[in-house]
Amino acid sequence: MRFASLGSGSEGNGLVVEAGQSCLLLDCGFSLRETVRRLARLGLTPNDLDAIVVTHEHADHMGGVATLARKYQIVVYASFGTLNAAPQVAQSLPQLFPYDSNETFSIGDLQVQPYPVPHDAKQPTQHVFSDGNVRLGVLTDSGSITPLIRERLSSCEALVLECNHDREMLWNGPYPYPLKQRVGGNLGHLDNEQAADLLRSIDCTRLRHIAAAHLSTTNNQPELAAGALSAALGCTTDWIAIASQLKGLDWRQL
Repeated sequence: MRFASLGSGSEGNGLVVEAGQSCLLLDCGFSLRETVRRLARLGLTPNDLDAIVVTHEHADHMGGVATLARKYQIVVYASFGTLNAAPQVAQSLPQLFPYDSNETFSIGDLQVQPYPVPHDAKQPTQHVFSDGNVRLGVLTDSGSITPLIRERLSSCEALVLECNHDREMLWNGPYPYPLKQRVGGNLGHLDNEQAADLLRSIDCTRLRHIAAAHLSTTNNQPELAAGALSAALGCTTDWIAIASQLKGLDWRQL
């Protein structure tokens, strides 16, 4: 099992997960041309994708889904609430599988376990992926940490974890006050210390890979995110990978 990021941030998101003969794309917030280019960087084409799984309806996660799915006839999985929030997209998809936010399902050799998160979307989900032996936990676009999140992400072999902003940079930065409230609120995005506190509260003894994701280009810096996560794990900062907006994250093998 392996994973890689096409890019992560407010300008577009996409995470590739592969196990056995199965390959899926979690979210697609890029144009068709950009998605194809970023897949090629990982040695893939859209024809290699068995499915697209969507976390929620915001454009940086769902904006490129319909175009990619239609052109390459890729099945799309999304929660009922996400599809209700984006009816025009849903109606244009060639093949669609709605799921409940607590319903585990399989895509070929990959098991997908969604779980609900607090974010300002209709029915947002994040996911744990497994090939039956190892688990990859993904958490972005969540304004706070719940007991269920801790349960789902505990004992994973790999984590992709939101470090959207540094709290001081956000509140002292250029965003208008209402946007600061949204980003820093309970339905917004996790800051570096919230992500670090999550790591301190779960079992990380099996962890082989961790990537900080969805970093704000305005309100965060990679070294701040890496510093917070490494302090929580008791490791050096070079062990913390960064899924960047421009370059994403190269393959990580489990």
